[in-house]
Amino acid sequence: MDNPNRDIPKKDARVLIYSHDTFGLGHLRRCRTIAHSLVDLEKDLSVIILTGSPIIGSFNFRARVDFVRIPGVIKLRSGDYTPLSLLIDIEETLELRASIIRHTAEIFDPDIFIVDKEPLGLRGEVHDTLVMLKERGTRLVLGLRDIMDEPAALVPEWERKKVVPALRDLYDQIWVYGLPQICDPLEGIDLPKSVRRKMIYTGYLHRTLPHGPATSAPLSKVDEPYLLVTTGGGGDGEDVVDWVLRAYENDPQQPHPAVMVLGPFMHSDRQAEFLQRAAKLDNVEAITFDAQMEHLMARAIGVVAMGGYNTFCEILSFDKRALIIPRTRPRMEQYLRATRAKEYGLVSMLEDDGTRDWKQMATALRQLPQQALPSQVVVPGLMDGLANINRLVDQAIDAAPARTPRPRLRLASRRAR
Repeated sequence: MDNPNRDIPKKDARVLIYSHDTFGLGHLRRCRTIAHSLVDLEKDLSVIILTGSPIIGSFNFRARVDFVRIPGVIKLRSGDYTPLSLLIDIEETLELRASIIRHTAEIFDPDIFIVDKEPLGLRGEVHDTLVMLKERGTRLVLGLRDIMDEPAALVPEWERKKVVPALRDLYDQIWVYGLPQICDPLEGIDLPKSVRRKMIYTGYLHRTLPHGPATSAPLSKVDEPYLLVTTGGGGDGEDVVDWVLRAYENDPQQPHPAVMVLGPFMHSDRQAEFLQRAAKLDNVEAITFDAQMEHLMARAIGVVAMGGYNTFCEILSFDKRALIIPRTRPRMEQYLRATRAKEYGLVSMLEDDGTRDWKQMATALRQLPQQALPSQVVVPGLMDGLANINRLVDQAIDAAPARTPRPRLRLASRRAR
């Protein structure tokens, strides 16, 4: 049946994206990439990103993309959460976060609500918002990266969080930002057929250079061509950086210099140590953070990375030879992704056995510029993610009922009348 609103121009379309962002940069950068792609496609669309990232203000955003910063939390080694900055307990912090999320959704009144990775949000903080928006007719979408974790870990986690009922009863679609031949992120989970039918594989999210001039500080020691060493947010990348530094310290004749981006979440003591060690090497330059990593990636002759989702997308987008050194704790996500990518011939991989022999790393660095480019491997639909997401959003907006103007909230005057 034809949609009666098809010929009515869709003005003021709105997309709300939630990213719990307890740690790292991955979720935020993925949501930002999607938001920018959407506003580039649709000139009458606005996007708000809900995030707990403490460094979201370091990034530039396109016109019609904005963010609401909710109080940040961090996950302790015990698995518990604690407020990032506020001197209040975690339960009060979670109540505050849930309230901000719900009120933002209530007033913004989105046509589409995209939840990144955590189906019910941190500790279920998005549940009430999902129920409210479901009643309003908002299209509810769960966005998943290509790999979540090994089934042995993911199944009990999702059972504990009671995720499957939410996928069955609340969500309209599940977008997987990858391809089924590479990985099924929900492998091993006993899902109803109705939930499986909601899954749409989009392909990976293609990255481009940021709009406008580069704002990165110029490199002071190293010239192109260089190897880029990146650990994403850096909170768990200390071993990789140390291993690469050992190779350069013991093999000064490495044919290509290195640019190291340590990451904003690396412990300050380790940051200081690595910066000091790099300063003693003529062919290594280290910085803590660059909000425009794409520029450094585009100029690199090869990339050494841990294999997080966003870095993997950038490696493929800029067609870079890559050496992946994945972490295996607390999740196997990076290891599984690197293993599958290696099988396809998209990257090479080096496993950290704990000894981190500098000779092994030095050899891998020398070989990196000689390996095949990712573009030499043909995988249909590999980088079609953003184009497919744009199409899905366009379809959802086209099918949405005409927006009913809601009354503006009147704020009480601070001055007594």
